[in-house]
Amino acid sequence: MRLKGKTAIVTGGASGFGEAIAQRFAAEGASVVVADIDEAKAVAVADAIAAKSGQAHAALCDVTVSGDIARLVDETLSTFGAIDIVVNNAAMPQVNGPMLDTDEETFDRIFSVNVKSIYLMTRHVLPVMRQIGGGAIINTASTAGLRPRPGLAWYNASKGAVVTLTKSMAIELAPERIRVNALCPVAGETPMLAAFMGGAVTNEMQEKFIATIPMGRLSTPRDMANAALWLASDEADFITGVCLEVDGGRCI
Repeated sequence: MRLKGKTAIVTGGASGFGEAIAQRFAAEGASVVVADIDEAKAVAVADAIAAKSGQAHAALCDVTVSGDIARLVDETLSTFGAIDIVVNNAAMPQVNGPMLDTDEETFDRIFSVNVKSIYLMTRHVLPVMRQIGGGAIINTASTAGLRPRPGLAWYNASKGAVVTLTKSMAIELAPERIRVNALCPVAGETPMLAAFMGGAVTNEMQEKFIATIPMGRLSTPRDMANAALWLASDEADFITGVCLEVDGGRCI
């Protein structure tokens, strides 16, 4: 049990990468708070974890709202008594297309969900981690922030901000034994895939994209969960400021 005795918050935990991370963490002994804007799905994930004898709690949370994050932190502490790990996984995609096709409202939403959410979470959870003398924060970035491609300009920029923010947080918080790392997945088998492809996912579109990945497949939630588990565990206790490419060689 690599996370036995730990408590983790996973945002965007009701589906895709977040769901897999929550399940993997619970299987390794963590008490997990599944936080999501879709409360019904968050409850379903928490119930599935409990059915396997794991410890999980579902929490309704809009990660762009400071009050929601504050309640999430308080709810986690009242339920499990600590916060050792935070996975900032909630994300907002951009529909693939010309950059000027993205309206201002969508631009604001992309940056609020992908970037501001980390700012808000940090403001509320950092005092807790400082009190217990350490912690692990994992941000979900993207290969889009490392190797941008046309059609996703604003999403690329938001994930580039996450990469820089991760390194900035890591260097500032290292003396306090609070580690900050990021995961950089290539496009994966999640509900956001259609947006990245610019619409319905056809076999032709998928095969064209897979051809750009040296290992010949998309990322899976399991890939992300395994990488997140290592970064959250004590096995990575000397690892901070790393933006780990979980991409089958896409960024080479």
